[in-house]
Amino acid sequence: MKAILFDFDGTLADTLPVCFYAFQAVFKEYDNREVTSDEIKAMFGPSETGIIKENLRNENIEEAIELYYQKYSEKHTELVIDNKEINNLLSLLKREGYKLGIVNGKAKRSLLISLKSLNMNDIFDVIITGDDVENPKPHAEGVIQALEKLEIKNSEAIFLGDSDADITAGKQAKVHTIGVQWLPNYQTIEFSVQPNQMINNIEDFIKSISY
Repeated sequence: MKAILFDFDGTLADTLPVCFYAFQAVFKEYDNREVTSDEIKAMFGPSETGIIKENLRNENIEEAIELYYQKYSEKHTELVIDNKEINNLLSLLKREGYKLGIVNGKAKRSLLISLKSLNMNDIFDVIITGDDVENPKPHAEGVIQALEKLEIKNSEAIFLGDSDADITAGKQAKVHTIGVQWLPNYQTIEFSVQPNQMINNIEDFIKSISY
């Protein structure tokens, strides 16, 4: 195994609370409607800009997108806790020589806000965002792009994610898939698409790649 690819939200960072906060602020401000966390989860797939374009009734789309990023940025430090276990895991994988990547549906702008806030800027060898693909997860395009950029075969990679879309994308790209539920907030309680492995804590993942 040469490369380990990760989803981001709910997998590497507990960003779902700040995503929910920012989306709720946008829909309240522009549509005067309350949306629940589950309703927002059901919109996931496209990037944040895509979600707003597809779901906002108000015509002021660009203003709404700017408000999303404003709210996401201003509350990030408060709502997204720096996770030492994740940081230690990424440091360990780097020391062991694995190539690391992110394949995520987020827009590049919000992902960069998160990476900077969490001091993860210089860790990853490849980053594929929702802005980089025509077909978001569950399509395999993002995973395939990451493999191509890393010059890695699909048999040499693992993809970890917390949603059915992650697992479907990984399986379509013919990589080993791992469903994770190791952060306080994750997208899928029960996977309807079965990953090759299920891992519920970081220590077990470290053990699984040590053999």
